[in-house]
Amino acid sequence: MAGTDETVGGLAGRYALALYELADQKKLLDEVAADLTALRTAIDESADLRSLIRSPVYGRDEQAKAIGAVLEKAGAQQIVRNFVGVVAENGRLFALPRMIDGFLAELRRRRGEVTAKVISARPLSAAQEKELTETLQKTAGGKVQIDTKVDPSLLGGLIVQVGSRMVDGSLKSKLERMKFAMKGVG
Repeated sequence: MAGTDETVGGLAGRYALALYELADQKKLLDEVAADLTALRTAIDESADLRSLIRSPVYGRDEQAKAIGAVLEKAGAQQIVRNFVGVVAENGRLFALPRMIDGFLAELRRRRGEVTAKVISARPLSAAQEKELTETLQKTAGGKVQIDTKVDPSLLGGLIVQVGSRMVDGSLKSKLERMKFAMKGVG
């Protein structure tokens, strides 16, 4: 399986690379990655936080103070708080999710890791995630990190995507293929 092409270009890519270089110099890559992952999850789960970073109603100072308070309460590293503060002061908070994605993609790329996107009908147990990770590592020939999502409409099974390669083993797709095959019989 080929590696994923997760590079983030443009503005977000430049910010992400700058943060990566700074975190690497300070030997805080894992800590920064953990803080950014937590922040990304918070953004994804909170409509108020998404509104804060995207809405033009809030001024730069308001955004900087609010996001700074969120990061401080979360116990984020000073480097992360400073970075997000600069992003807010520059009026670029709207691009923060892409910057986070860019940082994490660069970290994985430099570590030789591949991300597999896994969609399941129900949440995977820890044992299932471990087994899936081991299987994908054998197939990919390297480190694999899985990014899981739940989609109840799949009914059962999994959809796994690594790079441009996708395996759809969902029950929903199997039923659709069977339905299509049955139409051709009659």
